[in-house]
Amino acid sequence: MEAIWNEAKNAVKGRIPEHSYRMWIEPVVFEETTPDGIAVTCPNLIYQKKIEEHYAGLIESEMGRLANVDCKLHINVSGKAPEGEASTPKHRQLALPAITPGQYCGRMLRGNYTFDQFVVGENNGFAYSAALSLASKTSHQQNALFLLSETGNGKSHLSQAVGHHILAEFPSERVCYVTAEDFANEMVCAFQTNAINTFKDKYREKCDVLLLEDVHYLTGKNRTQVELALTLDTLFDANKKIIFSSCYLPGDIPKLNDKLRSRLSCGLISSMEAPDFRTRVRILKKKSILNDFDVPDDVIEYLAGELTDNVRQLESGLIGVAAKSSLLGVPIDRDLAESIVKNIARQKDVITIDTIKKLVCKYYKVTQKELVSRSRKQRIVRPRQVAIYLSRRYTDNPLQAIGKSFNRYHATALHAINTVERGLRNDAHVRKHVEYLSGKLETGKL
Repeated sequence: MEAIWNEAKNAVKGRIPEHSYRMWIEPVVFEETTPDGIAVTCPNLIYQKKIEEHYAGLIESEMGRLANVDCKLHINVSGKAPEGEASTPKHRQLALPAITPGQYCGRMLRGNYTFDQFVVGENNGFAYSAALSLASKTSHQQNALFLLSETGNGKSHLSQAVGHHILAEFPSERVCYVTAEDFANEMVCAFQTNAINTFKDKYREKCDVLLLEDVHYLTGKNRTQVELALTLDTLFDANKKIIFSSCYLPGDIPKLNDKLRSRLSCGLISSMEAPDFRTRVRILKKKSILNDFDVPDDVIEYLAGELTDNVRQLESGLIGVAAKSSLLGVPIDRDLAESIVKNIARQKDVITIDTIKKLVCKYYKVTQKELVSRSRKQRIVRPRQVAIYLSRRYTDNPLQAIGKSFNRYHATALHAINTVERGLRNDAHVRKHVEYLSGKLETGKL
C-alpha cells in the first residue's frame, strides 16, 4: 500500500498548484496499512485540518483508482493512532515545544484568504510572487512589502495569505494582523488606561510578522505616526517581516510625517490592478468550484464581461446569480445573470463629476458655486466631501483631476474621501446619505 500512496501523491502533485503541494502534501508520510485504507502522518493539527478539508477527497479518489477499491485516508498527527485502534508506544503523541501553533493577534485571518485560493494573473503576478517569497522566507533581502491597489482587487487576500502561510510553515512565529485604524484606536486606549508600555511591548517585542492594512488612514494622526515609525524601526532592526497595504502610494498620502513616509517606502512596492477578462473568467470558475456552484460557461463569460470593476464585484455577481437561482428554483442562465448584473454594474460612461455635483447639490440644497467655494461651513463641507467621495468611486478620474474640479488640491480630496469612509463605518447618517445617492447614480434616476 505504500507504493499506492506514493503514486497517489505524484498524481495529486499534477492536479494542484506546486506551492500547495510543497506546503501541504509533500511533508505527509506513509505510516501503515489499515483494514480500510492507509494511515499517514502529518506534522501538526494545522496540516491535519487543512488536508481533511481540501485534499483528502482528491487523495482518496486517486488511491481508489490505483487500487481498484475504495481506500480510506486516515490522517494522524505526530504518530497518533487511527481512530478505534489502541495506542502503542509507536503511536505515542510526541511532546511539542512550549509554543502555541498559529500564534497571532489583532483581527482574525479569513479562512479562505490563502495562496492556493488566490487567482494569479498579469494584473497581480508580481505582487503574488513577492508575497509568497516573503512568506516562504526565500529572500533574505526582502523584509517589507507594500501592496498597492484600489479597493476590492485582492490586497487584503494576499496580505492574509502571508499570515496563513507563515502560521502553517513556521508555527512559532507571532503574526499580528491589524488595520491602521485598529492600531490608532488601540494606541489611544493604551494612553487612556496607562497601558502604553504593554501596547509597545505587543508590537515591538511580541510580533514577528506585522500585517498592517489601510495605512492611508493615518493621514493627519501625528502622534500615531510617530509611534508607528518607532515600532517599525524596532521591527526592521530585528529583521522582522512587515506587509503594508493601501489604496495610495506613500508619497501620495497627505499629512504624513517624513519619517513614517520613509519607512513605508523602504520595502518593495507592488501594485495590483483590476483583473483582465481572462483572469476574471478564471476567478469566477474557481469561486464556482469552491462554493459548489454549477454555473454554465456562457454565464461565466457574461459576468466576466460585464462586472469589470474589481474582484469583489465579481464575487457579488456570482453569489447573486447562485442565490436567486436557488431561491426561485430556476436554472442559472443568461437571463437570470442579466437580472443580477443590472443591479450591480455601474454605468460609468454616463456618470460624470458634473452629474454627481448636480445630484449632491439637489439633495443637500446647496448651489454648485457654494460646493466648489472656499467655505468651511459644515452645511457646505459635508456635501463637498460626499461629492468628492462619489466622484472617486463612480468615475475613472485621477485624484488630482477630482480635486481640481472642486477647487481643491489632491491631498485635500484624499482627506475628504477618508473622512467619508470613516463616516460609512461609524456614522449611520453618513451611511444613509451615501447609500441613497449611490442608489440614484447606479439606477440612473437622477
